[in-house]
Amino acid sequence: MTATDTAEPARGARERILLAAHDLFYRDGIRATGIDRVIAESGVAKLSFYRHFPSKNDLVLAFLDHRHARWMAWFEDALARHGGTAKALVPALKEWFAGKGFRGCAFINSVGELGGTVPGVNEITRRHKADMTRAISRLLPPSPRRRLLATDLATAVDGAIIRAQFDGDPGPALRSLQRICRSLLASA
Repeated sequence: MTATDTAEPARGARERILLAAHDLFYRDGIRATGIDRVIAESGVAKLSFYRHFPSKNDLVLAFLDHRHARWMAWFEDALARHGGTAKALVPALKEWFAGKGFRGCAFINSVGELGGTVPGVNEITRRHKADMTRAISRLLPPSPRRRLLATDLATAVDGAIIRAQFDGDPGPALRSLQRICRSLLASA
């Protein structure tokens, strides 16, 4: 489904722009996606676009906020569906990696692509990774090392995401993550 599908014609211009940007930025990259392409894909007038997003940087930040809310909702649901313990990490990620159009972490990609050139990108990315780490922490039993273990697991998750993205086959990344999880959890 694309942002311009007519199944939901009641969507406002801002939402159509944001959905088009989400699909294009995630699939093709932020720098490779021009404003004219977002406008065409969303089906809004140029004036309407600039009324909602005065600059591409404003759209990039809105995209990352939207992606954060969307991905975190999916992640927490997937963790719950796969048992709600640390053992849920690998099957949840396997589900995401196997999804149509998987292209890694939008936040890691954005930081890599934009660096510090768009104010706010690094801050949104830090917030996203902190929320992901908190979600992982809630999977762990209470202990003095819970926060440290969650940080270690989140770092391993980020590594698995990157590896699955460039390998094209998520199997090796998932097997490595499984071994890392077992090792970290055994030492807890």
